[in-house]
Amino acid sequence: MQYFDYRYHGTSFEQTYRCYPASFIDKPQIENGDKIIMPPSALDRLASLHIDYPMLFELHNTATERVSHCGVLEFIAEEGLIYMPYWMMENLLLKEGDTVRIKNVTLPKGTYVKLQPHTSDFLSISNPKAILETTLRNFSCLTTGDSIMVAYNNKKYYIDIIESKPSSAITIIETDCEVDFAPPLDYKEPERPVSSVPSTKTSTEDQAAPAEEPTFNPFTGSGRRLDGKSLKHQPASVSSPSGSKEKQPAVSNGGGQASTGSTSQNSSRQSQGKLVFGSNASRGPVLQKHKEAPKEEQPPKEEQKFQAFTGKKYSLKG
Repeated sequence: MQYFDYRYHGTSFEQTYRCYPASFIDKPQIENGDKIIMPPSALDRLASLHIDYPMLFELHNTATERVSHCGVLEFIAEEGLIYMPYWMMENLLLKEGDTVRIKNVTLPKGTYVKLQPHTSDFLSISNPKAILETTLRNFSCLTTGDSIMVAYNNKKYYIDIIESKPSSAITIIETDCEVDFAPPLDYKEPERPVSSVPSTKTSTEDQAAPAEEPTFNPFTGSGRRLDGKSLKHQPASVSSPSGSKEKQPAVSNGGGQASTGSTSQNSSRQSQGKLVFGSNASRGPVLQKHKEAPKEEQPPKEEQKFQAFTGKKYSLKG
């Protein structure tokens, strides 16, 4: 008893079949494409119609109103049955033995398709573009909303068809189709590092630090003696010519004995801020008066001015 009624309407092919996965027939290769296996009676009817080749069909699950599209590989199935890839049955929400409505259609050639892998590990393949091109050679058409399966290296990768042009269902046979990828479903954008508050304060303090540095003041400090002794009084400023003559030590012309070479005189000279070469007063000065400059009249105190290079001359010879 024949379960299905093979009635054809007009010049189109439309029929209802029970579907089963490819594991029910010795054709495992159909899992890597979108082609189904139909009974021989379908071929007889299609041959009598003037249809376009390659043959393309619309699959419609009337129970869930899910629609997809496919091609045909062979016509060797039992009458009333078709075999299809299991991933297509998942798209149509079909179970083993459920009925599906099939009719022939003509689809435009695709110009653009956008794909979205389910997992990021598909992009970690050494050459995912080449793998995808090889897999799509087994496909006749693509439908927006379907999830196709790509098998590679004993692993199955599922990819969603999220957009297609020029229509929601296109054929990819003998056409140049542009392929674009959307981020995988499990993709997460890396978090941007947020700068902490202490580091911001530190940078603000570093910028304000140069403003607090003291300015350079030249010619500052204290005086030092050449003989290493501490200096009780700061050196007196440059004196006038008359003042320098009054404080000059008296040196004898005979050489060797100074009239003011006692210890008391040395201490008085140190208290006046003079530089003394050596601390032994008995050695006497080595410098010998060569010639005394003529005494000049002392100007009034209110008219005293600084005069450079004035005073007595001394000879370094003995």
